[in-house]
Amino acid sequence: MDRFIERLARVLTLALALAFVGAVALNFVNVVGRYVFSTAILGADEVQVFVMVWMTFAGAAVVTWRNQHLRMDVLFDLLPAKARRWIRLVEAVLLAVIAGFVVVESVRFTALMFSVDRRSEAANIPMVVPHSAVVLGFSLMALLALVRLARLARG
Repeated sequence: MDRFIERLARVLTLALALAFVGAVALNFVNVVGRYVFSTAILGADEVQVFVMVWMTFAGAAVVTWRNQHLRMDVLFDLLPAKARRWIRLVEAVLLAVIAGFVVVESVRFTALMFSVDRRSEAANIPMVVPHSAVVLGFSLMALLALVRLARLARG
């Protein structure tokens, strides 16, 4: 299971890195077009923002898997092992519950965007695209929290 999830995390990280390189290249081309040729790529800014949204939410799942999120653990490290285990258990439960709630609400909102065929103003990209990043990212985080919770429960 760990190998599969780590491979998935690597693939996701590579895809996000390539998307970032693409966004930077798009920005460069747009800047050159705007200042050298006096023409801009319509919707380039929106595409870049959507790439950043995907990087944020899909990347959060990778961070969750690798347990690299920001935390204030000065006091945590001073606690006995049993207390640290209980805190990790509570963290996993809270993450699963909160991420699950976000998934439910973002699925509802994404479905609404799909039903009304809402599109971005300049690039005409369906708004399902950026909103589905929230669904994917938090779904993965909820699943990973459940995996962590199961491991902690087993000891």
